[in-house]
Amino acid sequence: QVQLAESGGGLVQAGGSLRLSCAASGSIFSINTMAWYRQAPGKERALVAAIISTGVTNYSDSVKGRFTISRDNAKNTVYLQMDSLKPEDTAVYYCQATLKTGILLRPRDYWGQGTQVTVSS
Repeated sequence: QVQLAESGGGLVQAGGSLRLSCAASGSIFSINTMAWYRQAPGKERALVAAIISTGVTNYSDSVKGRFTISRDNAKNTVYLQMDSLKPEDTAVYYCQATLKTGILLRPRDYWGQGTQVTVSS
């Protein structure tokens, strides 16, 4: 069983910062990609940022230059530092990991429960 536990969401004023954390636990053999998605009311879930095991990152255009994704492989944890927050960043943020639970098994996607981020104007 694998679990992703997110923390760090909350309410912040525009221009402020928040840091999200997501720790993966359970029967984990290896983790390929860790990522953050977000879903605003009435919108589809969309990729915010992703990072692979080597540290290569990818960002959506809407957060480039403001958000930074990082990971601690020893702790199976991914972080999202969010700076210069805007009201349009308000959403539920989900942690996602593509990982293997055994050496002979295929990678699967796992999701966290989500954490609310609200940016007031």
